[in-house]
Amino acid sequence: MHNNQADYQENLSMMDSLIQLSFLVQGILNRVGAEYDVSIIQIRLFGILRDRELSMLQLAQYLGLDKSSMTGLINRVERRGLVERSNSPRDGRVINVQVTAKGHEIIRVVSKKIAEQMNAVTNLLDEKERSQFIALASKMLFTLS
Repeated sequence: MHNNQADYQENLSMMDSLIQLSFLVQGILNRVGAEYDVSIIQIRLFGILRDRELSMLQLAQYLGLDKSSMTGLINRVERRGLVERSNSPRDGRVINVQVTAKGHEIIRVVSKKIAEQMNAVTNLLDEKERSQFIALASKMLFTLS
């Protein structure tokens, strides 16, 4: 390991490490999203909807958005033909959202590209380190949720 890299790693606090890692991940999501004209919030939306249909209220809760922001988000992706709205069969007042075939194609392509770039980062870790990282990240994420 190059001496400067060792010095850098020693001087990173836990907070610094998490923030720098967050910046790295956000950068990947921003770059890939920009390539396909998809924002990070739209990437999050597609991650939630890729294998299910949810109501507007459920989506707003998952994404932490208010009603008007959620409506604007869905309007934008619906205009592009990536999602569609429908009335709930159980309650006509409830609007459900699902991904269209075009949306599923964007999800497939963007997910593949994100995975490639994330793998380039995580491939720096050996198998044991990857397993440890997954276990530690899972512990932190699920303890807080």
